[in-house]
Amino acid sequence: MKTKFIAFLGALYGVFVTTCVVAQADSQYSKLTPWGDPDISGMWSYASLTPLQRLERLGNKEFYTPEEAARIFANTQQDVADRPGDVGSYNYQWFDRGEISADMRTSLIVDPPDGRLPVLETTIAKQRDRAAYLRDHSADSWLDRTNWDRCITYHGVPPVSSGYNNSYHIVQNENFVAIHVEMIHDVRIIPIDGRPQLHDNIRQWNGDSRGYWDGDTLVVRTANFSEKTRHRFPSSKNTVSVEKFRRAGEDMIDYSFTVEDPTVYSQPWTAIRPLPRLPDYRQYEYACHEGNYAMTYILRGARVEEARALETNAPEN
Repeated sequence: MKTKFIAFLGALYGVFVTTCVVAQADSQYSKLTPWGDPDISGMWSYASLTPLQRLERLGNKEFYTPEEAARIFANTQQDVADRPGDVGSYNYQWFDRGEISADMRTSLIVDPPDGRLPVLETTIAKQRDRAAYLRDHSADSWLDRTNWDRCITYHGVPPVSSGYNNSYHIVQNENFVAIHVEMIHDVRIIPIDGRPQLHDNIRQWNGDSRGYWDGDTLVVRTANFSEKTRHRFPSSKNTVSVEKFRRAGEDMIDYSFTVEDPTVYSQPWTAIRPLPRLPDYRQYEYACHEGNYAMTYILRGARVEEARALETNAPEN
């Protein structure tokens, strides 16, 4: 029964891939706004089961087979047993992780060709030091918690998807493109009227974005990240990203981004990810702070553990 189910998913996935590839290959597609710019407005998904970088165990394997892609998807359509003592999580119906990209690549990164982040040895050392620090100081303060725990940012710019809420709502006019991000519901307002980047001493959680039209492609350069910004990949305040959005069909945007940071990487790297349209999708407010009791209890629990440790280690009179 399981074999038949996987085979069915493989066939279904083949139809999906063919449809997406045709949509992406439609280089003649053109939809313009009333003022003449390419129309990229609408609701779009950046959910993907394709990892940002290729798994080391895959070596030089550049593409999945349709059967492998179907199996990976099928594994997300079942509940995972909770670990002993775990409070549990959502069941699988609540997640929206997407699927393997239509091009069947084993990584979103296409350059370098090995599909891996070209991190410097100094970057690896800093990551190890940070991990070692957090093992002993995971909750000294709210400042030790992630920006997501603190309801500030999550998927970042450029975004890397997670288990759910991987949607962009794009709105545009003659002078601006606005992108409403579902996760923690921030809005990125991108001027496309030629104004310069903010001064270097002005830093923002999601950086400062400036865009322009290069033919049918919106090019967006983002810099001026805060030193407190945490992407879902190694980064620093010197990180610069260049995103490209091109409407490839009624239901698809070809999207790519290049990240450059000589203090973190040995070379720039580029990832591609098609954005399928979500015609019937509705974004709801991600009211993170309104129910964020986790932060209170994480810090309170850490204080309780510290008090117990002091009692255990207290010298006897």
